[in-house]
Amino acid sequence: MTHPVGNQLRFSQSKQRAFVRVVACIAASAGLAFGSEIPTADQIDAAMRRGVDFLIEDQNANGSWGGPTRTKGLNIYAPMPGAHHAFRAGASGLALSGLIDARDARPEAKAAIAKAADWVSAELPKLRRADPTTTYNVWGHAYGLRALSRLYRIETDSSRKEHWARLAQEQVDLAGRYEEVNGGWGYLDVFDEITTQKPSGMPTSFTTATLLLAMDEARREMAVKISEPTSRRALESIRAQRTPDFSYTYSFDHRMHPRKDINLPAGSLARSQVCNACLRAYGDAAVNDEVIHTWAKRFLDREGFLSIGRKRPVPHETHFRISGYFYYYGIYYFTESVRFLPKPAQVEYAQRLAAILIARQEKDGSWWDYPLYDYHQPYGTGYALMALSWCRDAIAE
Repeated sequence: MTHPVGNQLRFSQSKQRAFVRVVACIAASAGLAFGSEIPTADQIDAAMRRGVDFLIEDQNANGSWGGPTRTKGLNIYAPMPGAHHAFRAGASGLALSGLIDARDARPEAKAAIAKAADWVSAELPKLRRADPTTTYNVWGHAYGLRALSRLYRIETDSSRKEHWARLAQEQVDLAGRYEEVNGGWGYLDVFDEITTQKPSGMPTSFTTATLLLAMDEARREMAVKISEPTSRRALESIRAQRTPDFSYTYSFDHRMHPRKDINLPAGSLARSQVCNACLRAYGDAAVNDEVIHTWAKRFLDREGFLSIGRKRPVPHETHFRISGYFYYYGIYYFTESVRFLPKPAQVEYAQRLAAILIARQEKDGSWWDYPLYDYHQPYGTGYALMALSWCRDAIAE
């Protein structure tokens, strides 16, 4: 991910609200096919199988996914080689998590998981920030933790379970080194021209929530220990970026400009899912069922609106500075948010989301939303498989 372009509002707020209503109506009308028919269990399983097939075919020989190829005219800032190690760790963590959640019993799927597990075991301990300007490694720590939680869950050998738990604790501790001075985590430190051991760049609401949720899952699965002062400062950072309508500003600095277009509800459509899920997971009573319902309905109703940013090559180039890479990210954290609702309330959301994901699947079986070197298809497919796994289980219950 990259930082917002920082343009000023192009319209008055009243015109922006009108624009949102018009575009949302158009997007909803265009998206009727994505939510009008409830998919069957066989349709969900078939989509997941195609996604698994893609990941098996796309896996690197060393067990990872993605690489610094398939460049384009405008590429995300990525100091070599550390940034790409972080990108690969994040994409591989998501792809592996998706494979495990798919629960595909075929030998080739199990072999792909085993190869990926070996890569994770060897490479995650080496993950560091690329240089003082870039902390993309936090994405690798977060999604590495997601993969480790799943490897631990499916492991039957006690010594291997201990191994995955040790690696997870190491990832939590490594992430703690890169906590921002204002609490939480960011991914760039290029804004103050100051080089510090502890990043002093731009903590963002969604990066912080992403890492905290991964830590919480690892804590529940493997009893890893999370530093209370670190998590408390991170949660305070997210709350400082929350507005009264439960939108979340893009970054800590943006809290001083909460009505910029990127910080309005339309711009926060994906961020609100992860931030609400995170705060609820850590016991924030303000994020009650009504808040989760409100943002879940808003997300599904405006999915077509969010999709307008899909596959655009320039970050934040579309309305409300939405970037393509927020699409499947938002879909996955939508499922993380609605998990907190009573089981009966989850069914309709799962049916609608499954229909959207099946319709969005590419011809080759992958899902992707933003051209990021050669990482976008594995990370998008990982997100989608995890989301479809939740849909399948919620509907079956």
